[in-house]
Amino acid sequence: MDQEMLDRIMAVTTAEGTLAHTMGIKILSASGTEVVATMPVAGNVQPYGLLHGGASCVLAETIGSLAAALHAGPGRVVVGIEISATHHRAARDGEVTAVATLAHGGRTLATYDIVITDSVGRRVCTSRLTCLIRDQVPAREGNGIDPRQERRVIGG
Repeated sequence: MDQEMLDRIMAVTTAEGTLAHTMGIKILSASGTEVVATMPVAGNVQPYGLLHGGASCVLAETIGSLAAALHAGPGRVVVGIEISATHHRAARDGEVTAVATLAHGGRTLATYDIVITDSVGRRVCTSRLTCLIRDQVPAREGNGIDPRQERRVIGG
């Protein structure tokens, strides 16, 4: 995959209107075997001022799905089918960094181990994501848009 295509995929992942954009996720590097990203704690907290566990899951699924899409390659679509997360410690400020590492990369499934650490390198969360890989439906874009009818479609 050339750099231009990689940049485009990373931009689409965090584009305005996506949950990743809303949560402030920034992709630092990406490949089919490893993706690294950051996310601010501020704005992603639960009522006690701690990083929300769901925010950690969104970060993990975002970068794991991006990695799976890069692993799958052009003409393929990925969807997360299972995620688990163990929350080890609280994060109250700064940003967290997540690293998704390929655990299994097959033709129909890709699994990633995702480690999220706080600003001083302490493990906040360990997550595992499995994505299903399918061939893209002809005439459907990967983001669920039918380019001929310009409307969202189910299962895009």
